[in-house]
This record gives sequence, structure tokens and C-alpha cells, in this order.
Amino acid sequence: MLASVTGSVTSLIGDHGLYAVFGLMVIAAVLPAASELTMLYAGALAAGAFANAHVIAFGHTLHTQFGAYAAISLAGLAGNLVGGAGGWALGRYAEKGLERHGKVLHLTPARLNRAERWFARFGRIAVPVGFTTPGIRSFVAIPAGVARMPFPRFFPLAGIGCAVFCFGLAAVGWAVGSSYGSVRRYLDYVVIAALVVLVGYVAARWRSSRLPRSGPDPAG
Repeated sequence: MLASVTGSVTSLIGDHGLYAVFGLMVIAAVLPAASELTMLYAGALAAGAFANAHVIAFGHTLHTQFGAYAAISLAGLAGNLVGGAGGWALGRYAEKGLERHGKVLHLTPARLNRAERWFARFGRIAVPVGFTTPGIRSFVAIPAGVARMPFPRFFPLAGIGCAVFCFGLAAVGWAVGSSYGSVRRYLDYVVIAALVVLVGYVAARWRSSRLPRSGPDPAG
């Protein structure tokens, strides 16, 4: 099944280039849709790693590797932001529907409640870190809307996280070229490391919030 998904993603990008990257990253903002593979493969494509495969933008072939890399990365970023905005709106204005049908998006009422508490406490850092982190980045936009995070705050924070992810993963794919498949095997370790750091940060914040605050010295 994994091979089938991989083949479908690479075929779409190979056949439709920037449009496929944009569309896949729209979906990946709210559903696990192989965003890591999308940007890695797109970066390798920009590097010219595949014979007779080129990055085409609006009918014009991009002949420079840097131009192709920039176009691929911007397409991924734009798609992720469009999907993220849609996910935020879904969480903000369709919360009741999510409570009934959220399982389709892997969002149960319990998860939505946890997400609301999470964003109430860690909203500012949760969005950019979440969108940067493989594996959990598809579960950020909708909970942010459910948690009533203001859109003018959400969107730029999402842009930071999405930009780091899209430009970073495309750069890795561009650097390794046709060996992108080998690099993808190490993404699991990246996910684990990122989650450990994130959990450690949250645990430290939670512990510090429970420590008694020292008041003014009565003797002073």
C-alpha cells in the first residue's frame, strides 16, 4: 500500500509539476497526505535528478535549478497556506459538524477538546512548530480554528511553519537528487526527535505553570 501511495504521489508530480505540488499540499494541511514525500520528490525534480522530467510553470519550462527549486517550494507553501486557511475556517465555523463527523478527519471530540486546551495555553508556539513537524502537521489548522485562535494571528504563524517545512524539505530533495528515497527513510527519526523536543518543551511549561509564584516579601 505504501508503495502504491508513493507511486501515485511521484506520478502526479512528474505529470503535473507545480499544480500537483500545490494540490497535494492543500490536502496535506488537513489530512495526512504524504507532504514529506511530496516536497522531497519535488526538490529532487527541481534538481534535474530524473531524465526527461522538468518543472513547468504556466507553460514555461524552468531551466535553472534554483528557479525550479524556488517555484516548487513556493507552490508547496501556497498550497499549504490555502489548505491551512480552509482547515482553520472549518474548525472555527463547523465545530458542531466536526463533533459528529470528525472521525473522517481523524478528529474525535476528545481530541478536539485536548486541542482546544492545547491552543489556549501554547497557541503561539504550537502553530509554527506543528506545521514544521512531519507527522503532526496535518492536525494543526482545524484545532486552531476550534480553539478560536484569531485568523490574523494564525495565518502568519502558519506561514512561518509551512515555509520552513516546504523550503527545507525541498532543499533536502534538491541536494540529494535521485537519492531522495534513501533520505525519506530517515524522516521517521526526524519525527521522533521533533516530538521528543516538543513534548519536553510542553512538559517544562506545564511544570513551571504549576510551581507556586513567589509573592512580595512581607518583610520587605
